[in-house]
Amino acid sequence: MRGVVRHYEWGSPTAIPALLGVEPDGTPWAELWFGDLPSAPMSVRLGDRGWVQQRAGTLPYLAKLLAADKPLSLQTHPTTEHAEAGFARENAAGIGIDAPERVYRDASAKPEIMIATSPFEALCGFRPVEQTISLLESFGATGFAGQLQRDGLRSTFEAVMRSPVDHSVLSACAGAWRPEAAWAARLGEQYPGDPAAVATLLLNYVELQPGEAIYLAAGNIHAYLRGVGIEVMGPSDNVVRCGLTAKHVDIEEMMSNVDFSPLADTRVPLIDGAFLTPGAPFAVGRRAGDATTGAQATPFESWFIQPDCMQFDLDGTVYTVSPA
Repeated sequence: MRGVVRHYEWGSPTAIPALLGVEPDGTPWAELWFGDLPSAPMSVRLGDRGWVQQRAGTLPYLAKLLAADKPLSLQTHPTTEHAEAGFARENAAGIGIDAPERVYRDASAKPEIMIATSPFEALCGFRPVEQTISLLESFGATGFAGQLQRDGLRSTFEAVMRSPVDHSVLSACAGAWRPEAAWAARLGEQYPGDPAAVATLLLNYVELQPGEAIYLAAGNIHAYLRGVGIEVMGPSDNVVRCGLTAKHVDIEEMMSNVDFSPLADTRVPLIDGAFLTPGAPFAVGRRAGDATTGAQATPFESWFIQPDCMQFDLDGTVYTVSPA
């Protein structure tokens, strides 16, 4: 299989080229897509027939190799119900599919799993409130801690996102030893005036080691911070953003889509060689050993082993992606 490169500004200029055994071209290689979305169908080599474009609509998932040098936006993904309603609403309003203000580019849900292939940092779901209060108090953000204790998670998040950035909270983060505080301060500098930098303090910070994974069901608010990994998701391009980006943000849609249930355990287990992805249209397995097809010539190689089943070999770790 030959994926489609996406050159987003947050991408690494070297990580994906190194895995593919090609020379960097000076541009950021953010993602390498393996799927059949109409916007970026991959190519498949069929013996003597050579390279042909994957037919659209044949796969219930999209797989990616992702390499982030900079943080991605604070975002969530819709349920099928929200996606269908939002897609129909924006179509009726005459918003073009490729318009920058478009939120729903299709009518599908987008659950996803991120499997780290390098140390990988991310924000994933809301931290239990009592833990967040303790965290905020540990580096002196006592006013924010009091607001959270008084108003609760949903009201506090909405108030933060609809108000000017609270610089006193970011000042308290500066110099704090906790990675959650360090990242909030860094994001505040990168996106001055964006209250989403403060909102990240309500989220779980997770550092994955190679082979570990997080699963993002519909409504999970998250932001990838940096690292390289394999990402598998539903066949959708729907992203609801609320900050930390120059792209279109929509606080109203975020509030209607996000799940405010605290997420105490961010990592997903590997059970009998497969990651736990409840409700997803895909399954992802991981094992050590040789790939099914061919000898590995570069650190990363990919094949179809069945018409709807992909295999990725990354330095001797084999990942299999198939319909659920």
